[in-house]
Order: sequence, then structure tokens, then C-alpha cells
Amino acid sequence: MMKRSLLCALLLAVTAVPAGAANLVKTYSYFSIGGSTLEDIETQLSKHGPQVKSTGSRHPGATQMAFTTRISYARQAGSCRIADAAVTVKVKVILPEWRRPRKADPDVKLFWDTLSADIKRHEERHVEIAKNYGRELENALKGTYPRTDCATAKAKAAEITAAILARHDRAQVQFDRVESVNFESRILRLMRYRIQRIENGRLPPPA
Repeated sequence: MMKRSLLCALLLAVTAVPAGAANLVKTYSYFSIGGSTLEDIETQLSKHGPQVKSTGSRHPGATQMAFTTRISYARQAGSCRIADAAVTVKVKVILPEWRRPRKADPDVKLFWDTLSADIKRHEERHVEIAKNYGRELENALKGTYPRTDCATAKAKAAEITAAILARHDRAQVQFDRVESVNFESRILRLMRYRIQRIENGRLPPPA
């Protein structure tokens, strides 16, 4: 993300905000990299970036996600229904921080500013996808019809949860696939845009 994984890093912030129907709990952590050239930065990201256990690959950023569902049931004569459902989406966004050398070339600083902003945008989109599916899951659970008994109602809730989370996983993979294909052209376009803003005085030059 660019994949969902966990990296031991300093936990800096925690926020809990409503995400439509569902709740979102988001944390940020950062890992440090060094280097004074583009090649150095690439090597540092490959060496220190979050690692995905399933592939062993490292990535310049990551978002770890977990869905927690709390469901209450109401029994009536001959039936059982979901009385309430609450979905909490917990995400941990892992981002790089570059320890800028004092004599780093301005072009390298410009590239880093562009790249780091794109990494953050990418991971925040992963959060948005997860939030949207959390909302969909909560609404789907609340909208189910009564069942003959609570065991059947619970089985239906599990079926709905599995189906929606499977679609969520596919959506995340598809997003990564599209972003990967467009990465180079996107970064070049963003750098040109940033240069234009600097030249027009709408953005300060890299510090």
C-alpha cells in the first residue's frame, strides 16, 4: 500500500472521528530514512519501508486496517433480528520521514516533497476506501430482515460481513494496481505542477 503491514515505529497521534455511519480510529507512525540523492532515497525506502509478510516486499508507505463489529440482537416471538450494529475501522498509517542533509540538492528536495505528498495521499485513499466499506457493512447489518432464530440471524450477519470485507480487500488491491501503473507519469506531472507553483510564487521553494 503502499500495502497493509505493520512497522515498529514511533506512534505519534490518535484520532477518533465519525465516518458516516461507522467509526474511524486512525493512528500515524513514521520511519526515518536518510540519503542525499534520489538513488540514496530509493535505497533507503527499499531497506526501511514497511514490510508485507505475505510477499516480503517493502513499500514507501503502508496502511494497516482492522474492522471490529459489535452487533446486538432482539428476540421476539418466533423471530430474532439485529437490533443494532456498530462498525469501527481501525487504521494505522505508516509514512516516511526524510532526514534532510544540509547540503542536499534543491532538485532532490523538490522530488522528495513531491514524492512524500503523493505517498501520504495514497495511504489516505486506502483509509477512505476502508471507511466507506465500514459504513456499507454497518448499514447492511442494520438493514437485514428478522430471522427465525438468533443463530440464523448471527449466521446471516457473518455471511454479510465476509462478503463485504472480501469486496473491500479486492477494492484495495485494485487501487494499488492502478496506482502502480500510473506512478511514474503521476510523479512527473506532480513535479511539473509544483515547479509551476513555485515559479508563480504560490508555493515556497524547497527549504
